[in-house]
Amino acid sequence: MPMKTVKVLWAGRLNYKSGLKLQTILSNQHHQQLKKDNCNTLILVEHNPVFTVGIRDKEYTAEDEQRLTNLGAEFYRTNRGGLITFHGPGQLVAYPILNLKQFKNSIKWYVCQIENMIIRLCAEFGIKGETSPNTGVWVNDKKICAIGIHGSRYITTHGLALNCNTDLSWFNHIVPCGIKGKGVTSISQELNTNVTIQDVLPLFQNTFKDQFKCSLIEYPVEESSQLLKFVNSRDTDA
Repeated sequence: MPMKTVKVLWAGRLNYKSGLKLQTILSNQHHQQLKKDNCNTLILVEHNPVFTVGIRDKEYTAEDEQRLTNLGAEFYRTNRGGLITFHGPGQLVAYPILNLKQFKNSIKWYVCQIENMIIRLCAEFGIKGETSPNTGVWVNDKKICAIGIHGSRYITTHGLALNCNTDLSWFNHIVPCGIKGKGVTSISQELNTNVTIQDVLPLFQNTFKDQFKCSLIEYPVEESSQLLKFVNSRDTDA
């Protein structure tokens, strides 16, 4: 079997809604069987401050939403798994848009692959990451990477959020991922030095490539420019 190829799209700083639009466009290419040769894409992005909740969103009232947006962040209800989390500057967010039929037809396998990939990445920095009964990657009782995915006919959307040099005080306003008695941490906090997204990106891509046994190529520049221009354009249906 030939090695699978995944295109890497560095989207830079995006608001969350633009990130959702980008995922929808790329996942639709799979569903519509466009570009049959290669629709698999790894979106890498940094979001403006936003709180997001997963499919169990009824636990969060309009009052909760107002309280969080008053802090200066956006708030979105999504179709991913998991409860509430925060995305913001200093956090590397990855949205793999993959057809798992080309890898392994198992959402459980996919989540385990992501967890193992982040554990390997943490090890590159001398940090001991671990799994727990709760999804994600942990350093002791503190989550360093949140995972929340959605699968539709084995096409994946949403993904993971790795704290690099994130302002962790944002998490003080929520119970991260709905898990009480646990905390959050970052690569920078664990190493007591400033580690940026740009510092992490090369290692992240290498670890992804090794974990998913694929080759990575840069998303065509002209196509990526058109995509990002479109998703960043003013929404007429808002």
